[in-house]
Amino acid sequence: MPNIDNIKKYKNIHMIGIGGVSMSGIAAILKNWGFHVTGSDWAKSETTEKLNELDIHVSIGHNLEAVKNSDIVVYSAAIKQDDPEMLEAKKLNIPTIERADFLGELTRCYQDTICISGTHGKTTTTSMIALCFLEALENPSIQVGAYLKQLDGNYRVGNSEHFIIEACEYVESFLKFSPKAEVILNIDNDHLDYFKTFENIKKSFIKYVKLLPTDGTLIVNGDDNNCLDLITHTNANAITYSIENEQCNFYAKNIAFDSDGFSSFDVYHNNEFFCNIKLCVPGIHNVSNALSCIALCTTYGIQKSSIQSALLKFTGAHRRFEFKGKLDNNVSVYDDYGHHPTEILATAKALSNKKFNHSWVVFQPHTYSRTKNLLRDFADALLNFDNVIVLDIYAAREKNTYGISSKDLVNELISIGKDAKYIPDFNQCVSYIKNNTEENDIVITLGAGTVTEIGPMLIQ
Repeated sequence: MPNIDNIKKYKNIHMIGIGGVSMSGIAAILKNWGFHVTGSDWAKSETTEKLNELDIHVSIGHNLEAVKNSDIVVYSAAIKQDDPEMLEAKKLNIPTIERADFLGELTRCYQDTICISGTHGKTTTTSMIALCFLEALENPSIQVGAYLKQLDGNYRVGNSEHFIIEACEYVESFLKFSPKAEVILNIDNDHLDYFKTFENIKKSFIKYVKLLPTDGTLIVNGDDNNCLDLITHTNANAITYSIENEQCNFYAKNIAFDSDGFSSFDVYHNNEFFCNIKLCVPGIHNVSNALSCIALCTTYGIQKSSIQSALLKFTGAHRRFEFKGKLDNNVSVYDDYGHHPTEILATAKALSNKKFNHSWVVFQPHTYSRTKNLLRDFADALLNFDNVIVLDIYAAREKNTYGISSKDLVNELISIGKDAKYIPDFNQCVSYIKNNTEENDIVITLGAGTVTEIGPMLIQ
């Protein structure tokens, strides 16, 4: 059992925004440790229903009574300081703590917190590592950023000292954690609404690796120079992996793809043959993600057979190149969370390993700042699809102070010779696809917002 002395004083914990991916996982862990947990959220969801089944009472809308009866209020980053429940807590002098700070407290309850970070691939890699630990019967606690069918959710409460979590760099929340091991997949230009410059992103990752103890472990992508540079900032045991550089500790050779775009490859460890791996997720980027997983798990003494078996069983996390179904004329529909040019490119590359007639992408840009900052990069990435449809920008946490719209992206595409369509209405988008796709085409919906609704609409 992890050591919960540092949070024992909070017997009653109220959580605002409890339906969030990370918040719900925290709630379940706390409940399992014997805390009394309540929560509120603005809408009913599968997650809030599941929490109610765990005997965690979730109010839809505000619950000032639950605030009054709590010893501490945990709130998600989306909650504003003038939220009625926040104001009530302040009025009653009940301490409030932001989700990332509280999750940091939880990481200090475990002797072995394993953090998976990087601009792209966190959820997939966290899932791969989690499944390897489960296969090896290590009984970990897990927090992952998407629904994973093997967990029947996005978290697991274990009773070992292993706590496997996705650690996001946005607003530097990963600096709140106390990791024993870190996997850093890549460092790319993202979240510039917060970081402003790429240099600031790199500085943030340097601070992050400095959190590792000297007996800790750092796993970095040897194909990313910004990741390699981090090794000089820690005394932890550093291990590299690569699909391009044979000098790295773990290296993938003889990579081949089948007709589904799934790969098989040989892994070499310090220049010696280690094992053969077969994946059931598409794309060269997932070969790289799998290598980081193999490097970490091997360091933890997990057997090759457990790693091979777990990776073969992994068919992807929710919304990661997820197959949704087929239309009448054998048109396959997929859904993916990619919302950054690098992720769109990786998805397009993964798609190119599959067999199909024409490709269609329905893209929903995510946040005005990202669309404005990376407009040309988005256009260049979308060129890799035969047909491009762009929906309105999904605002998420922002107001449009950037003077940008999806029409700008469509015009950018047209200016570089791509006939793109701006179709903001979902019903019109669905009927356009149905009327224009041909036999054996592939449709992929891309983005971190409501674009995920298009797939089911098409299939119905």
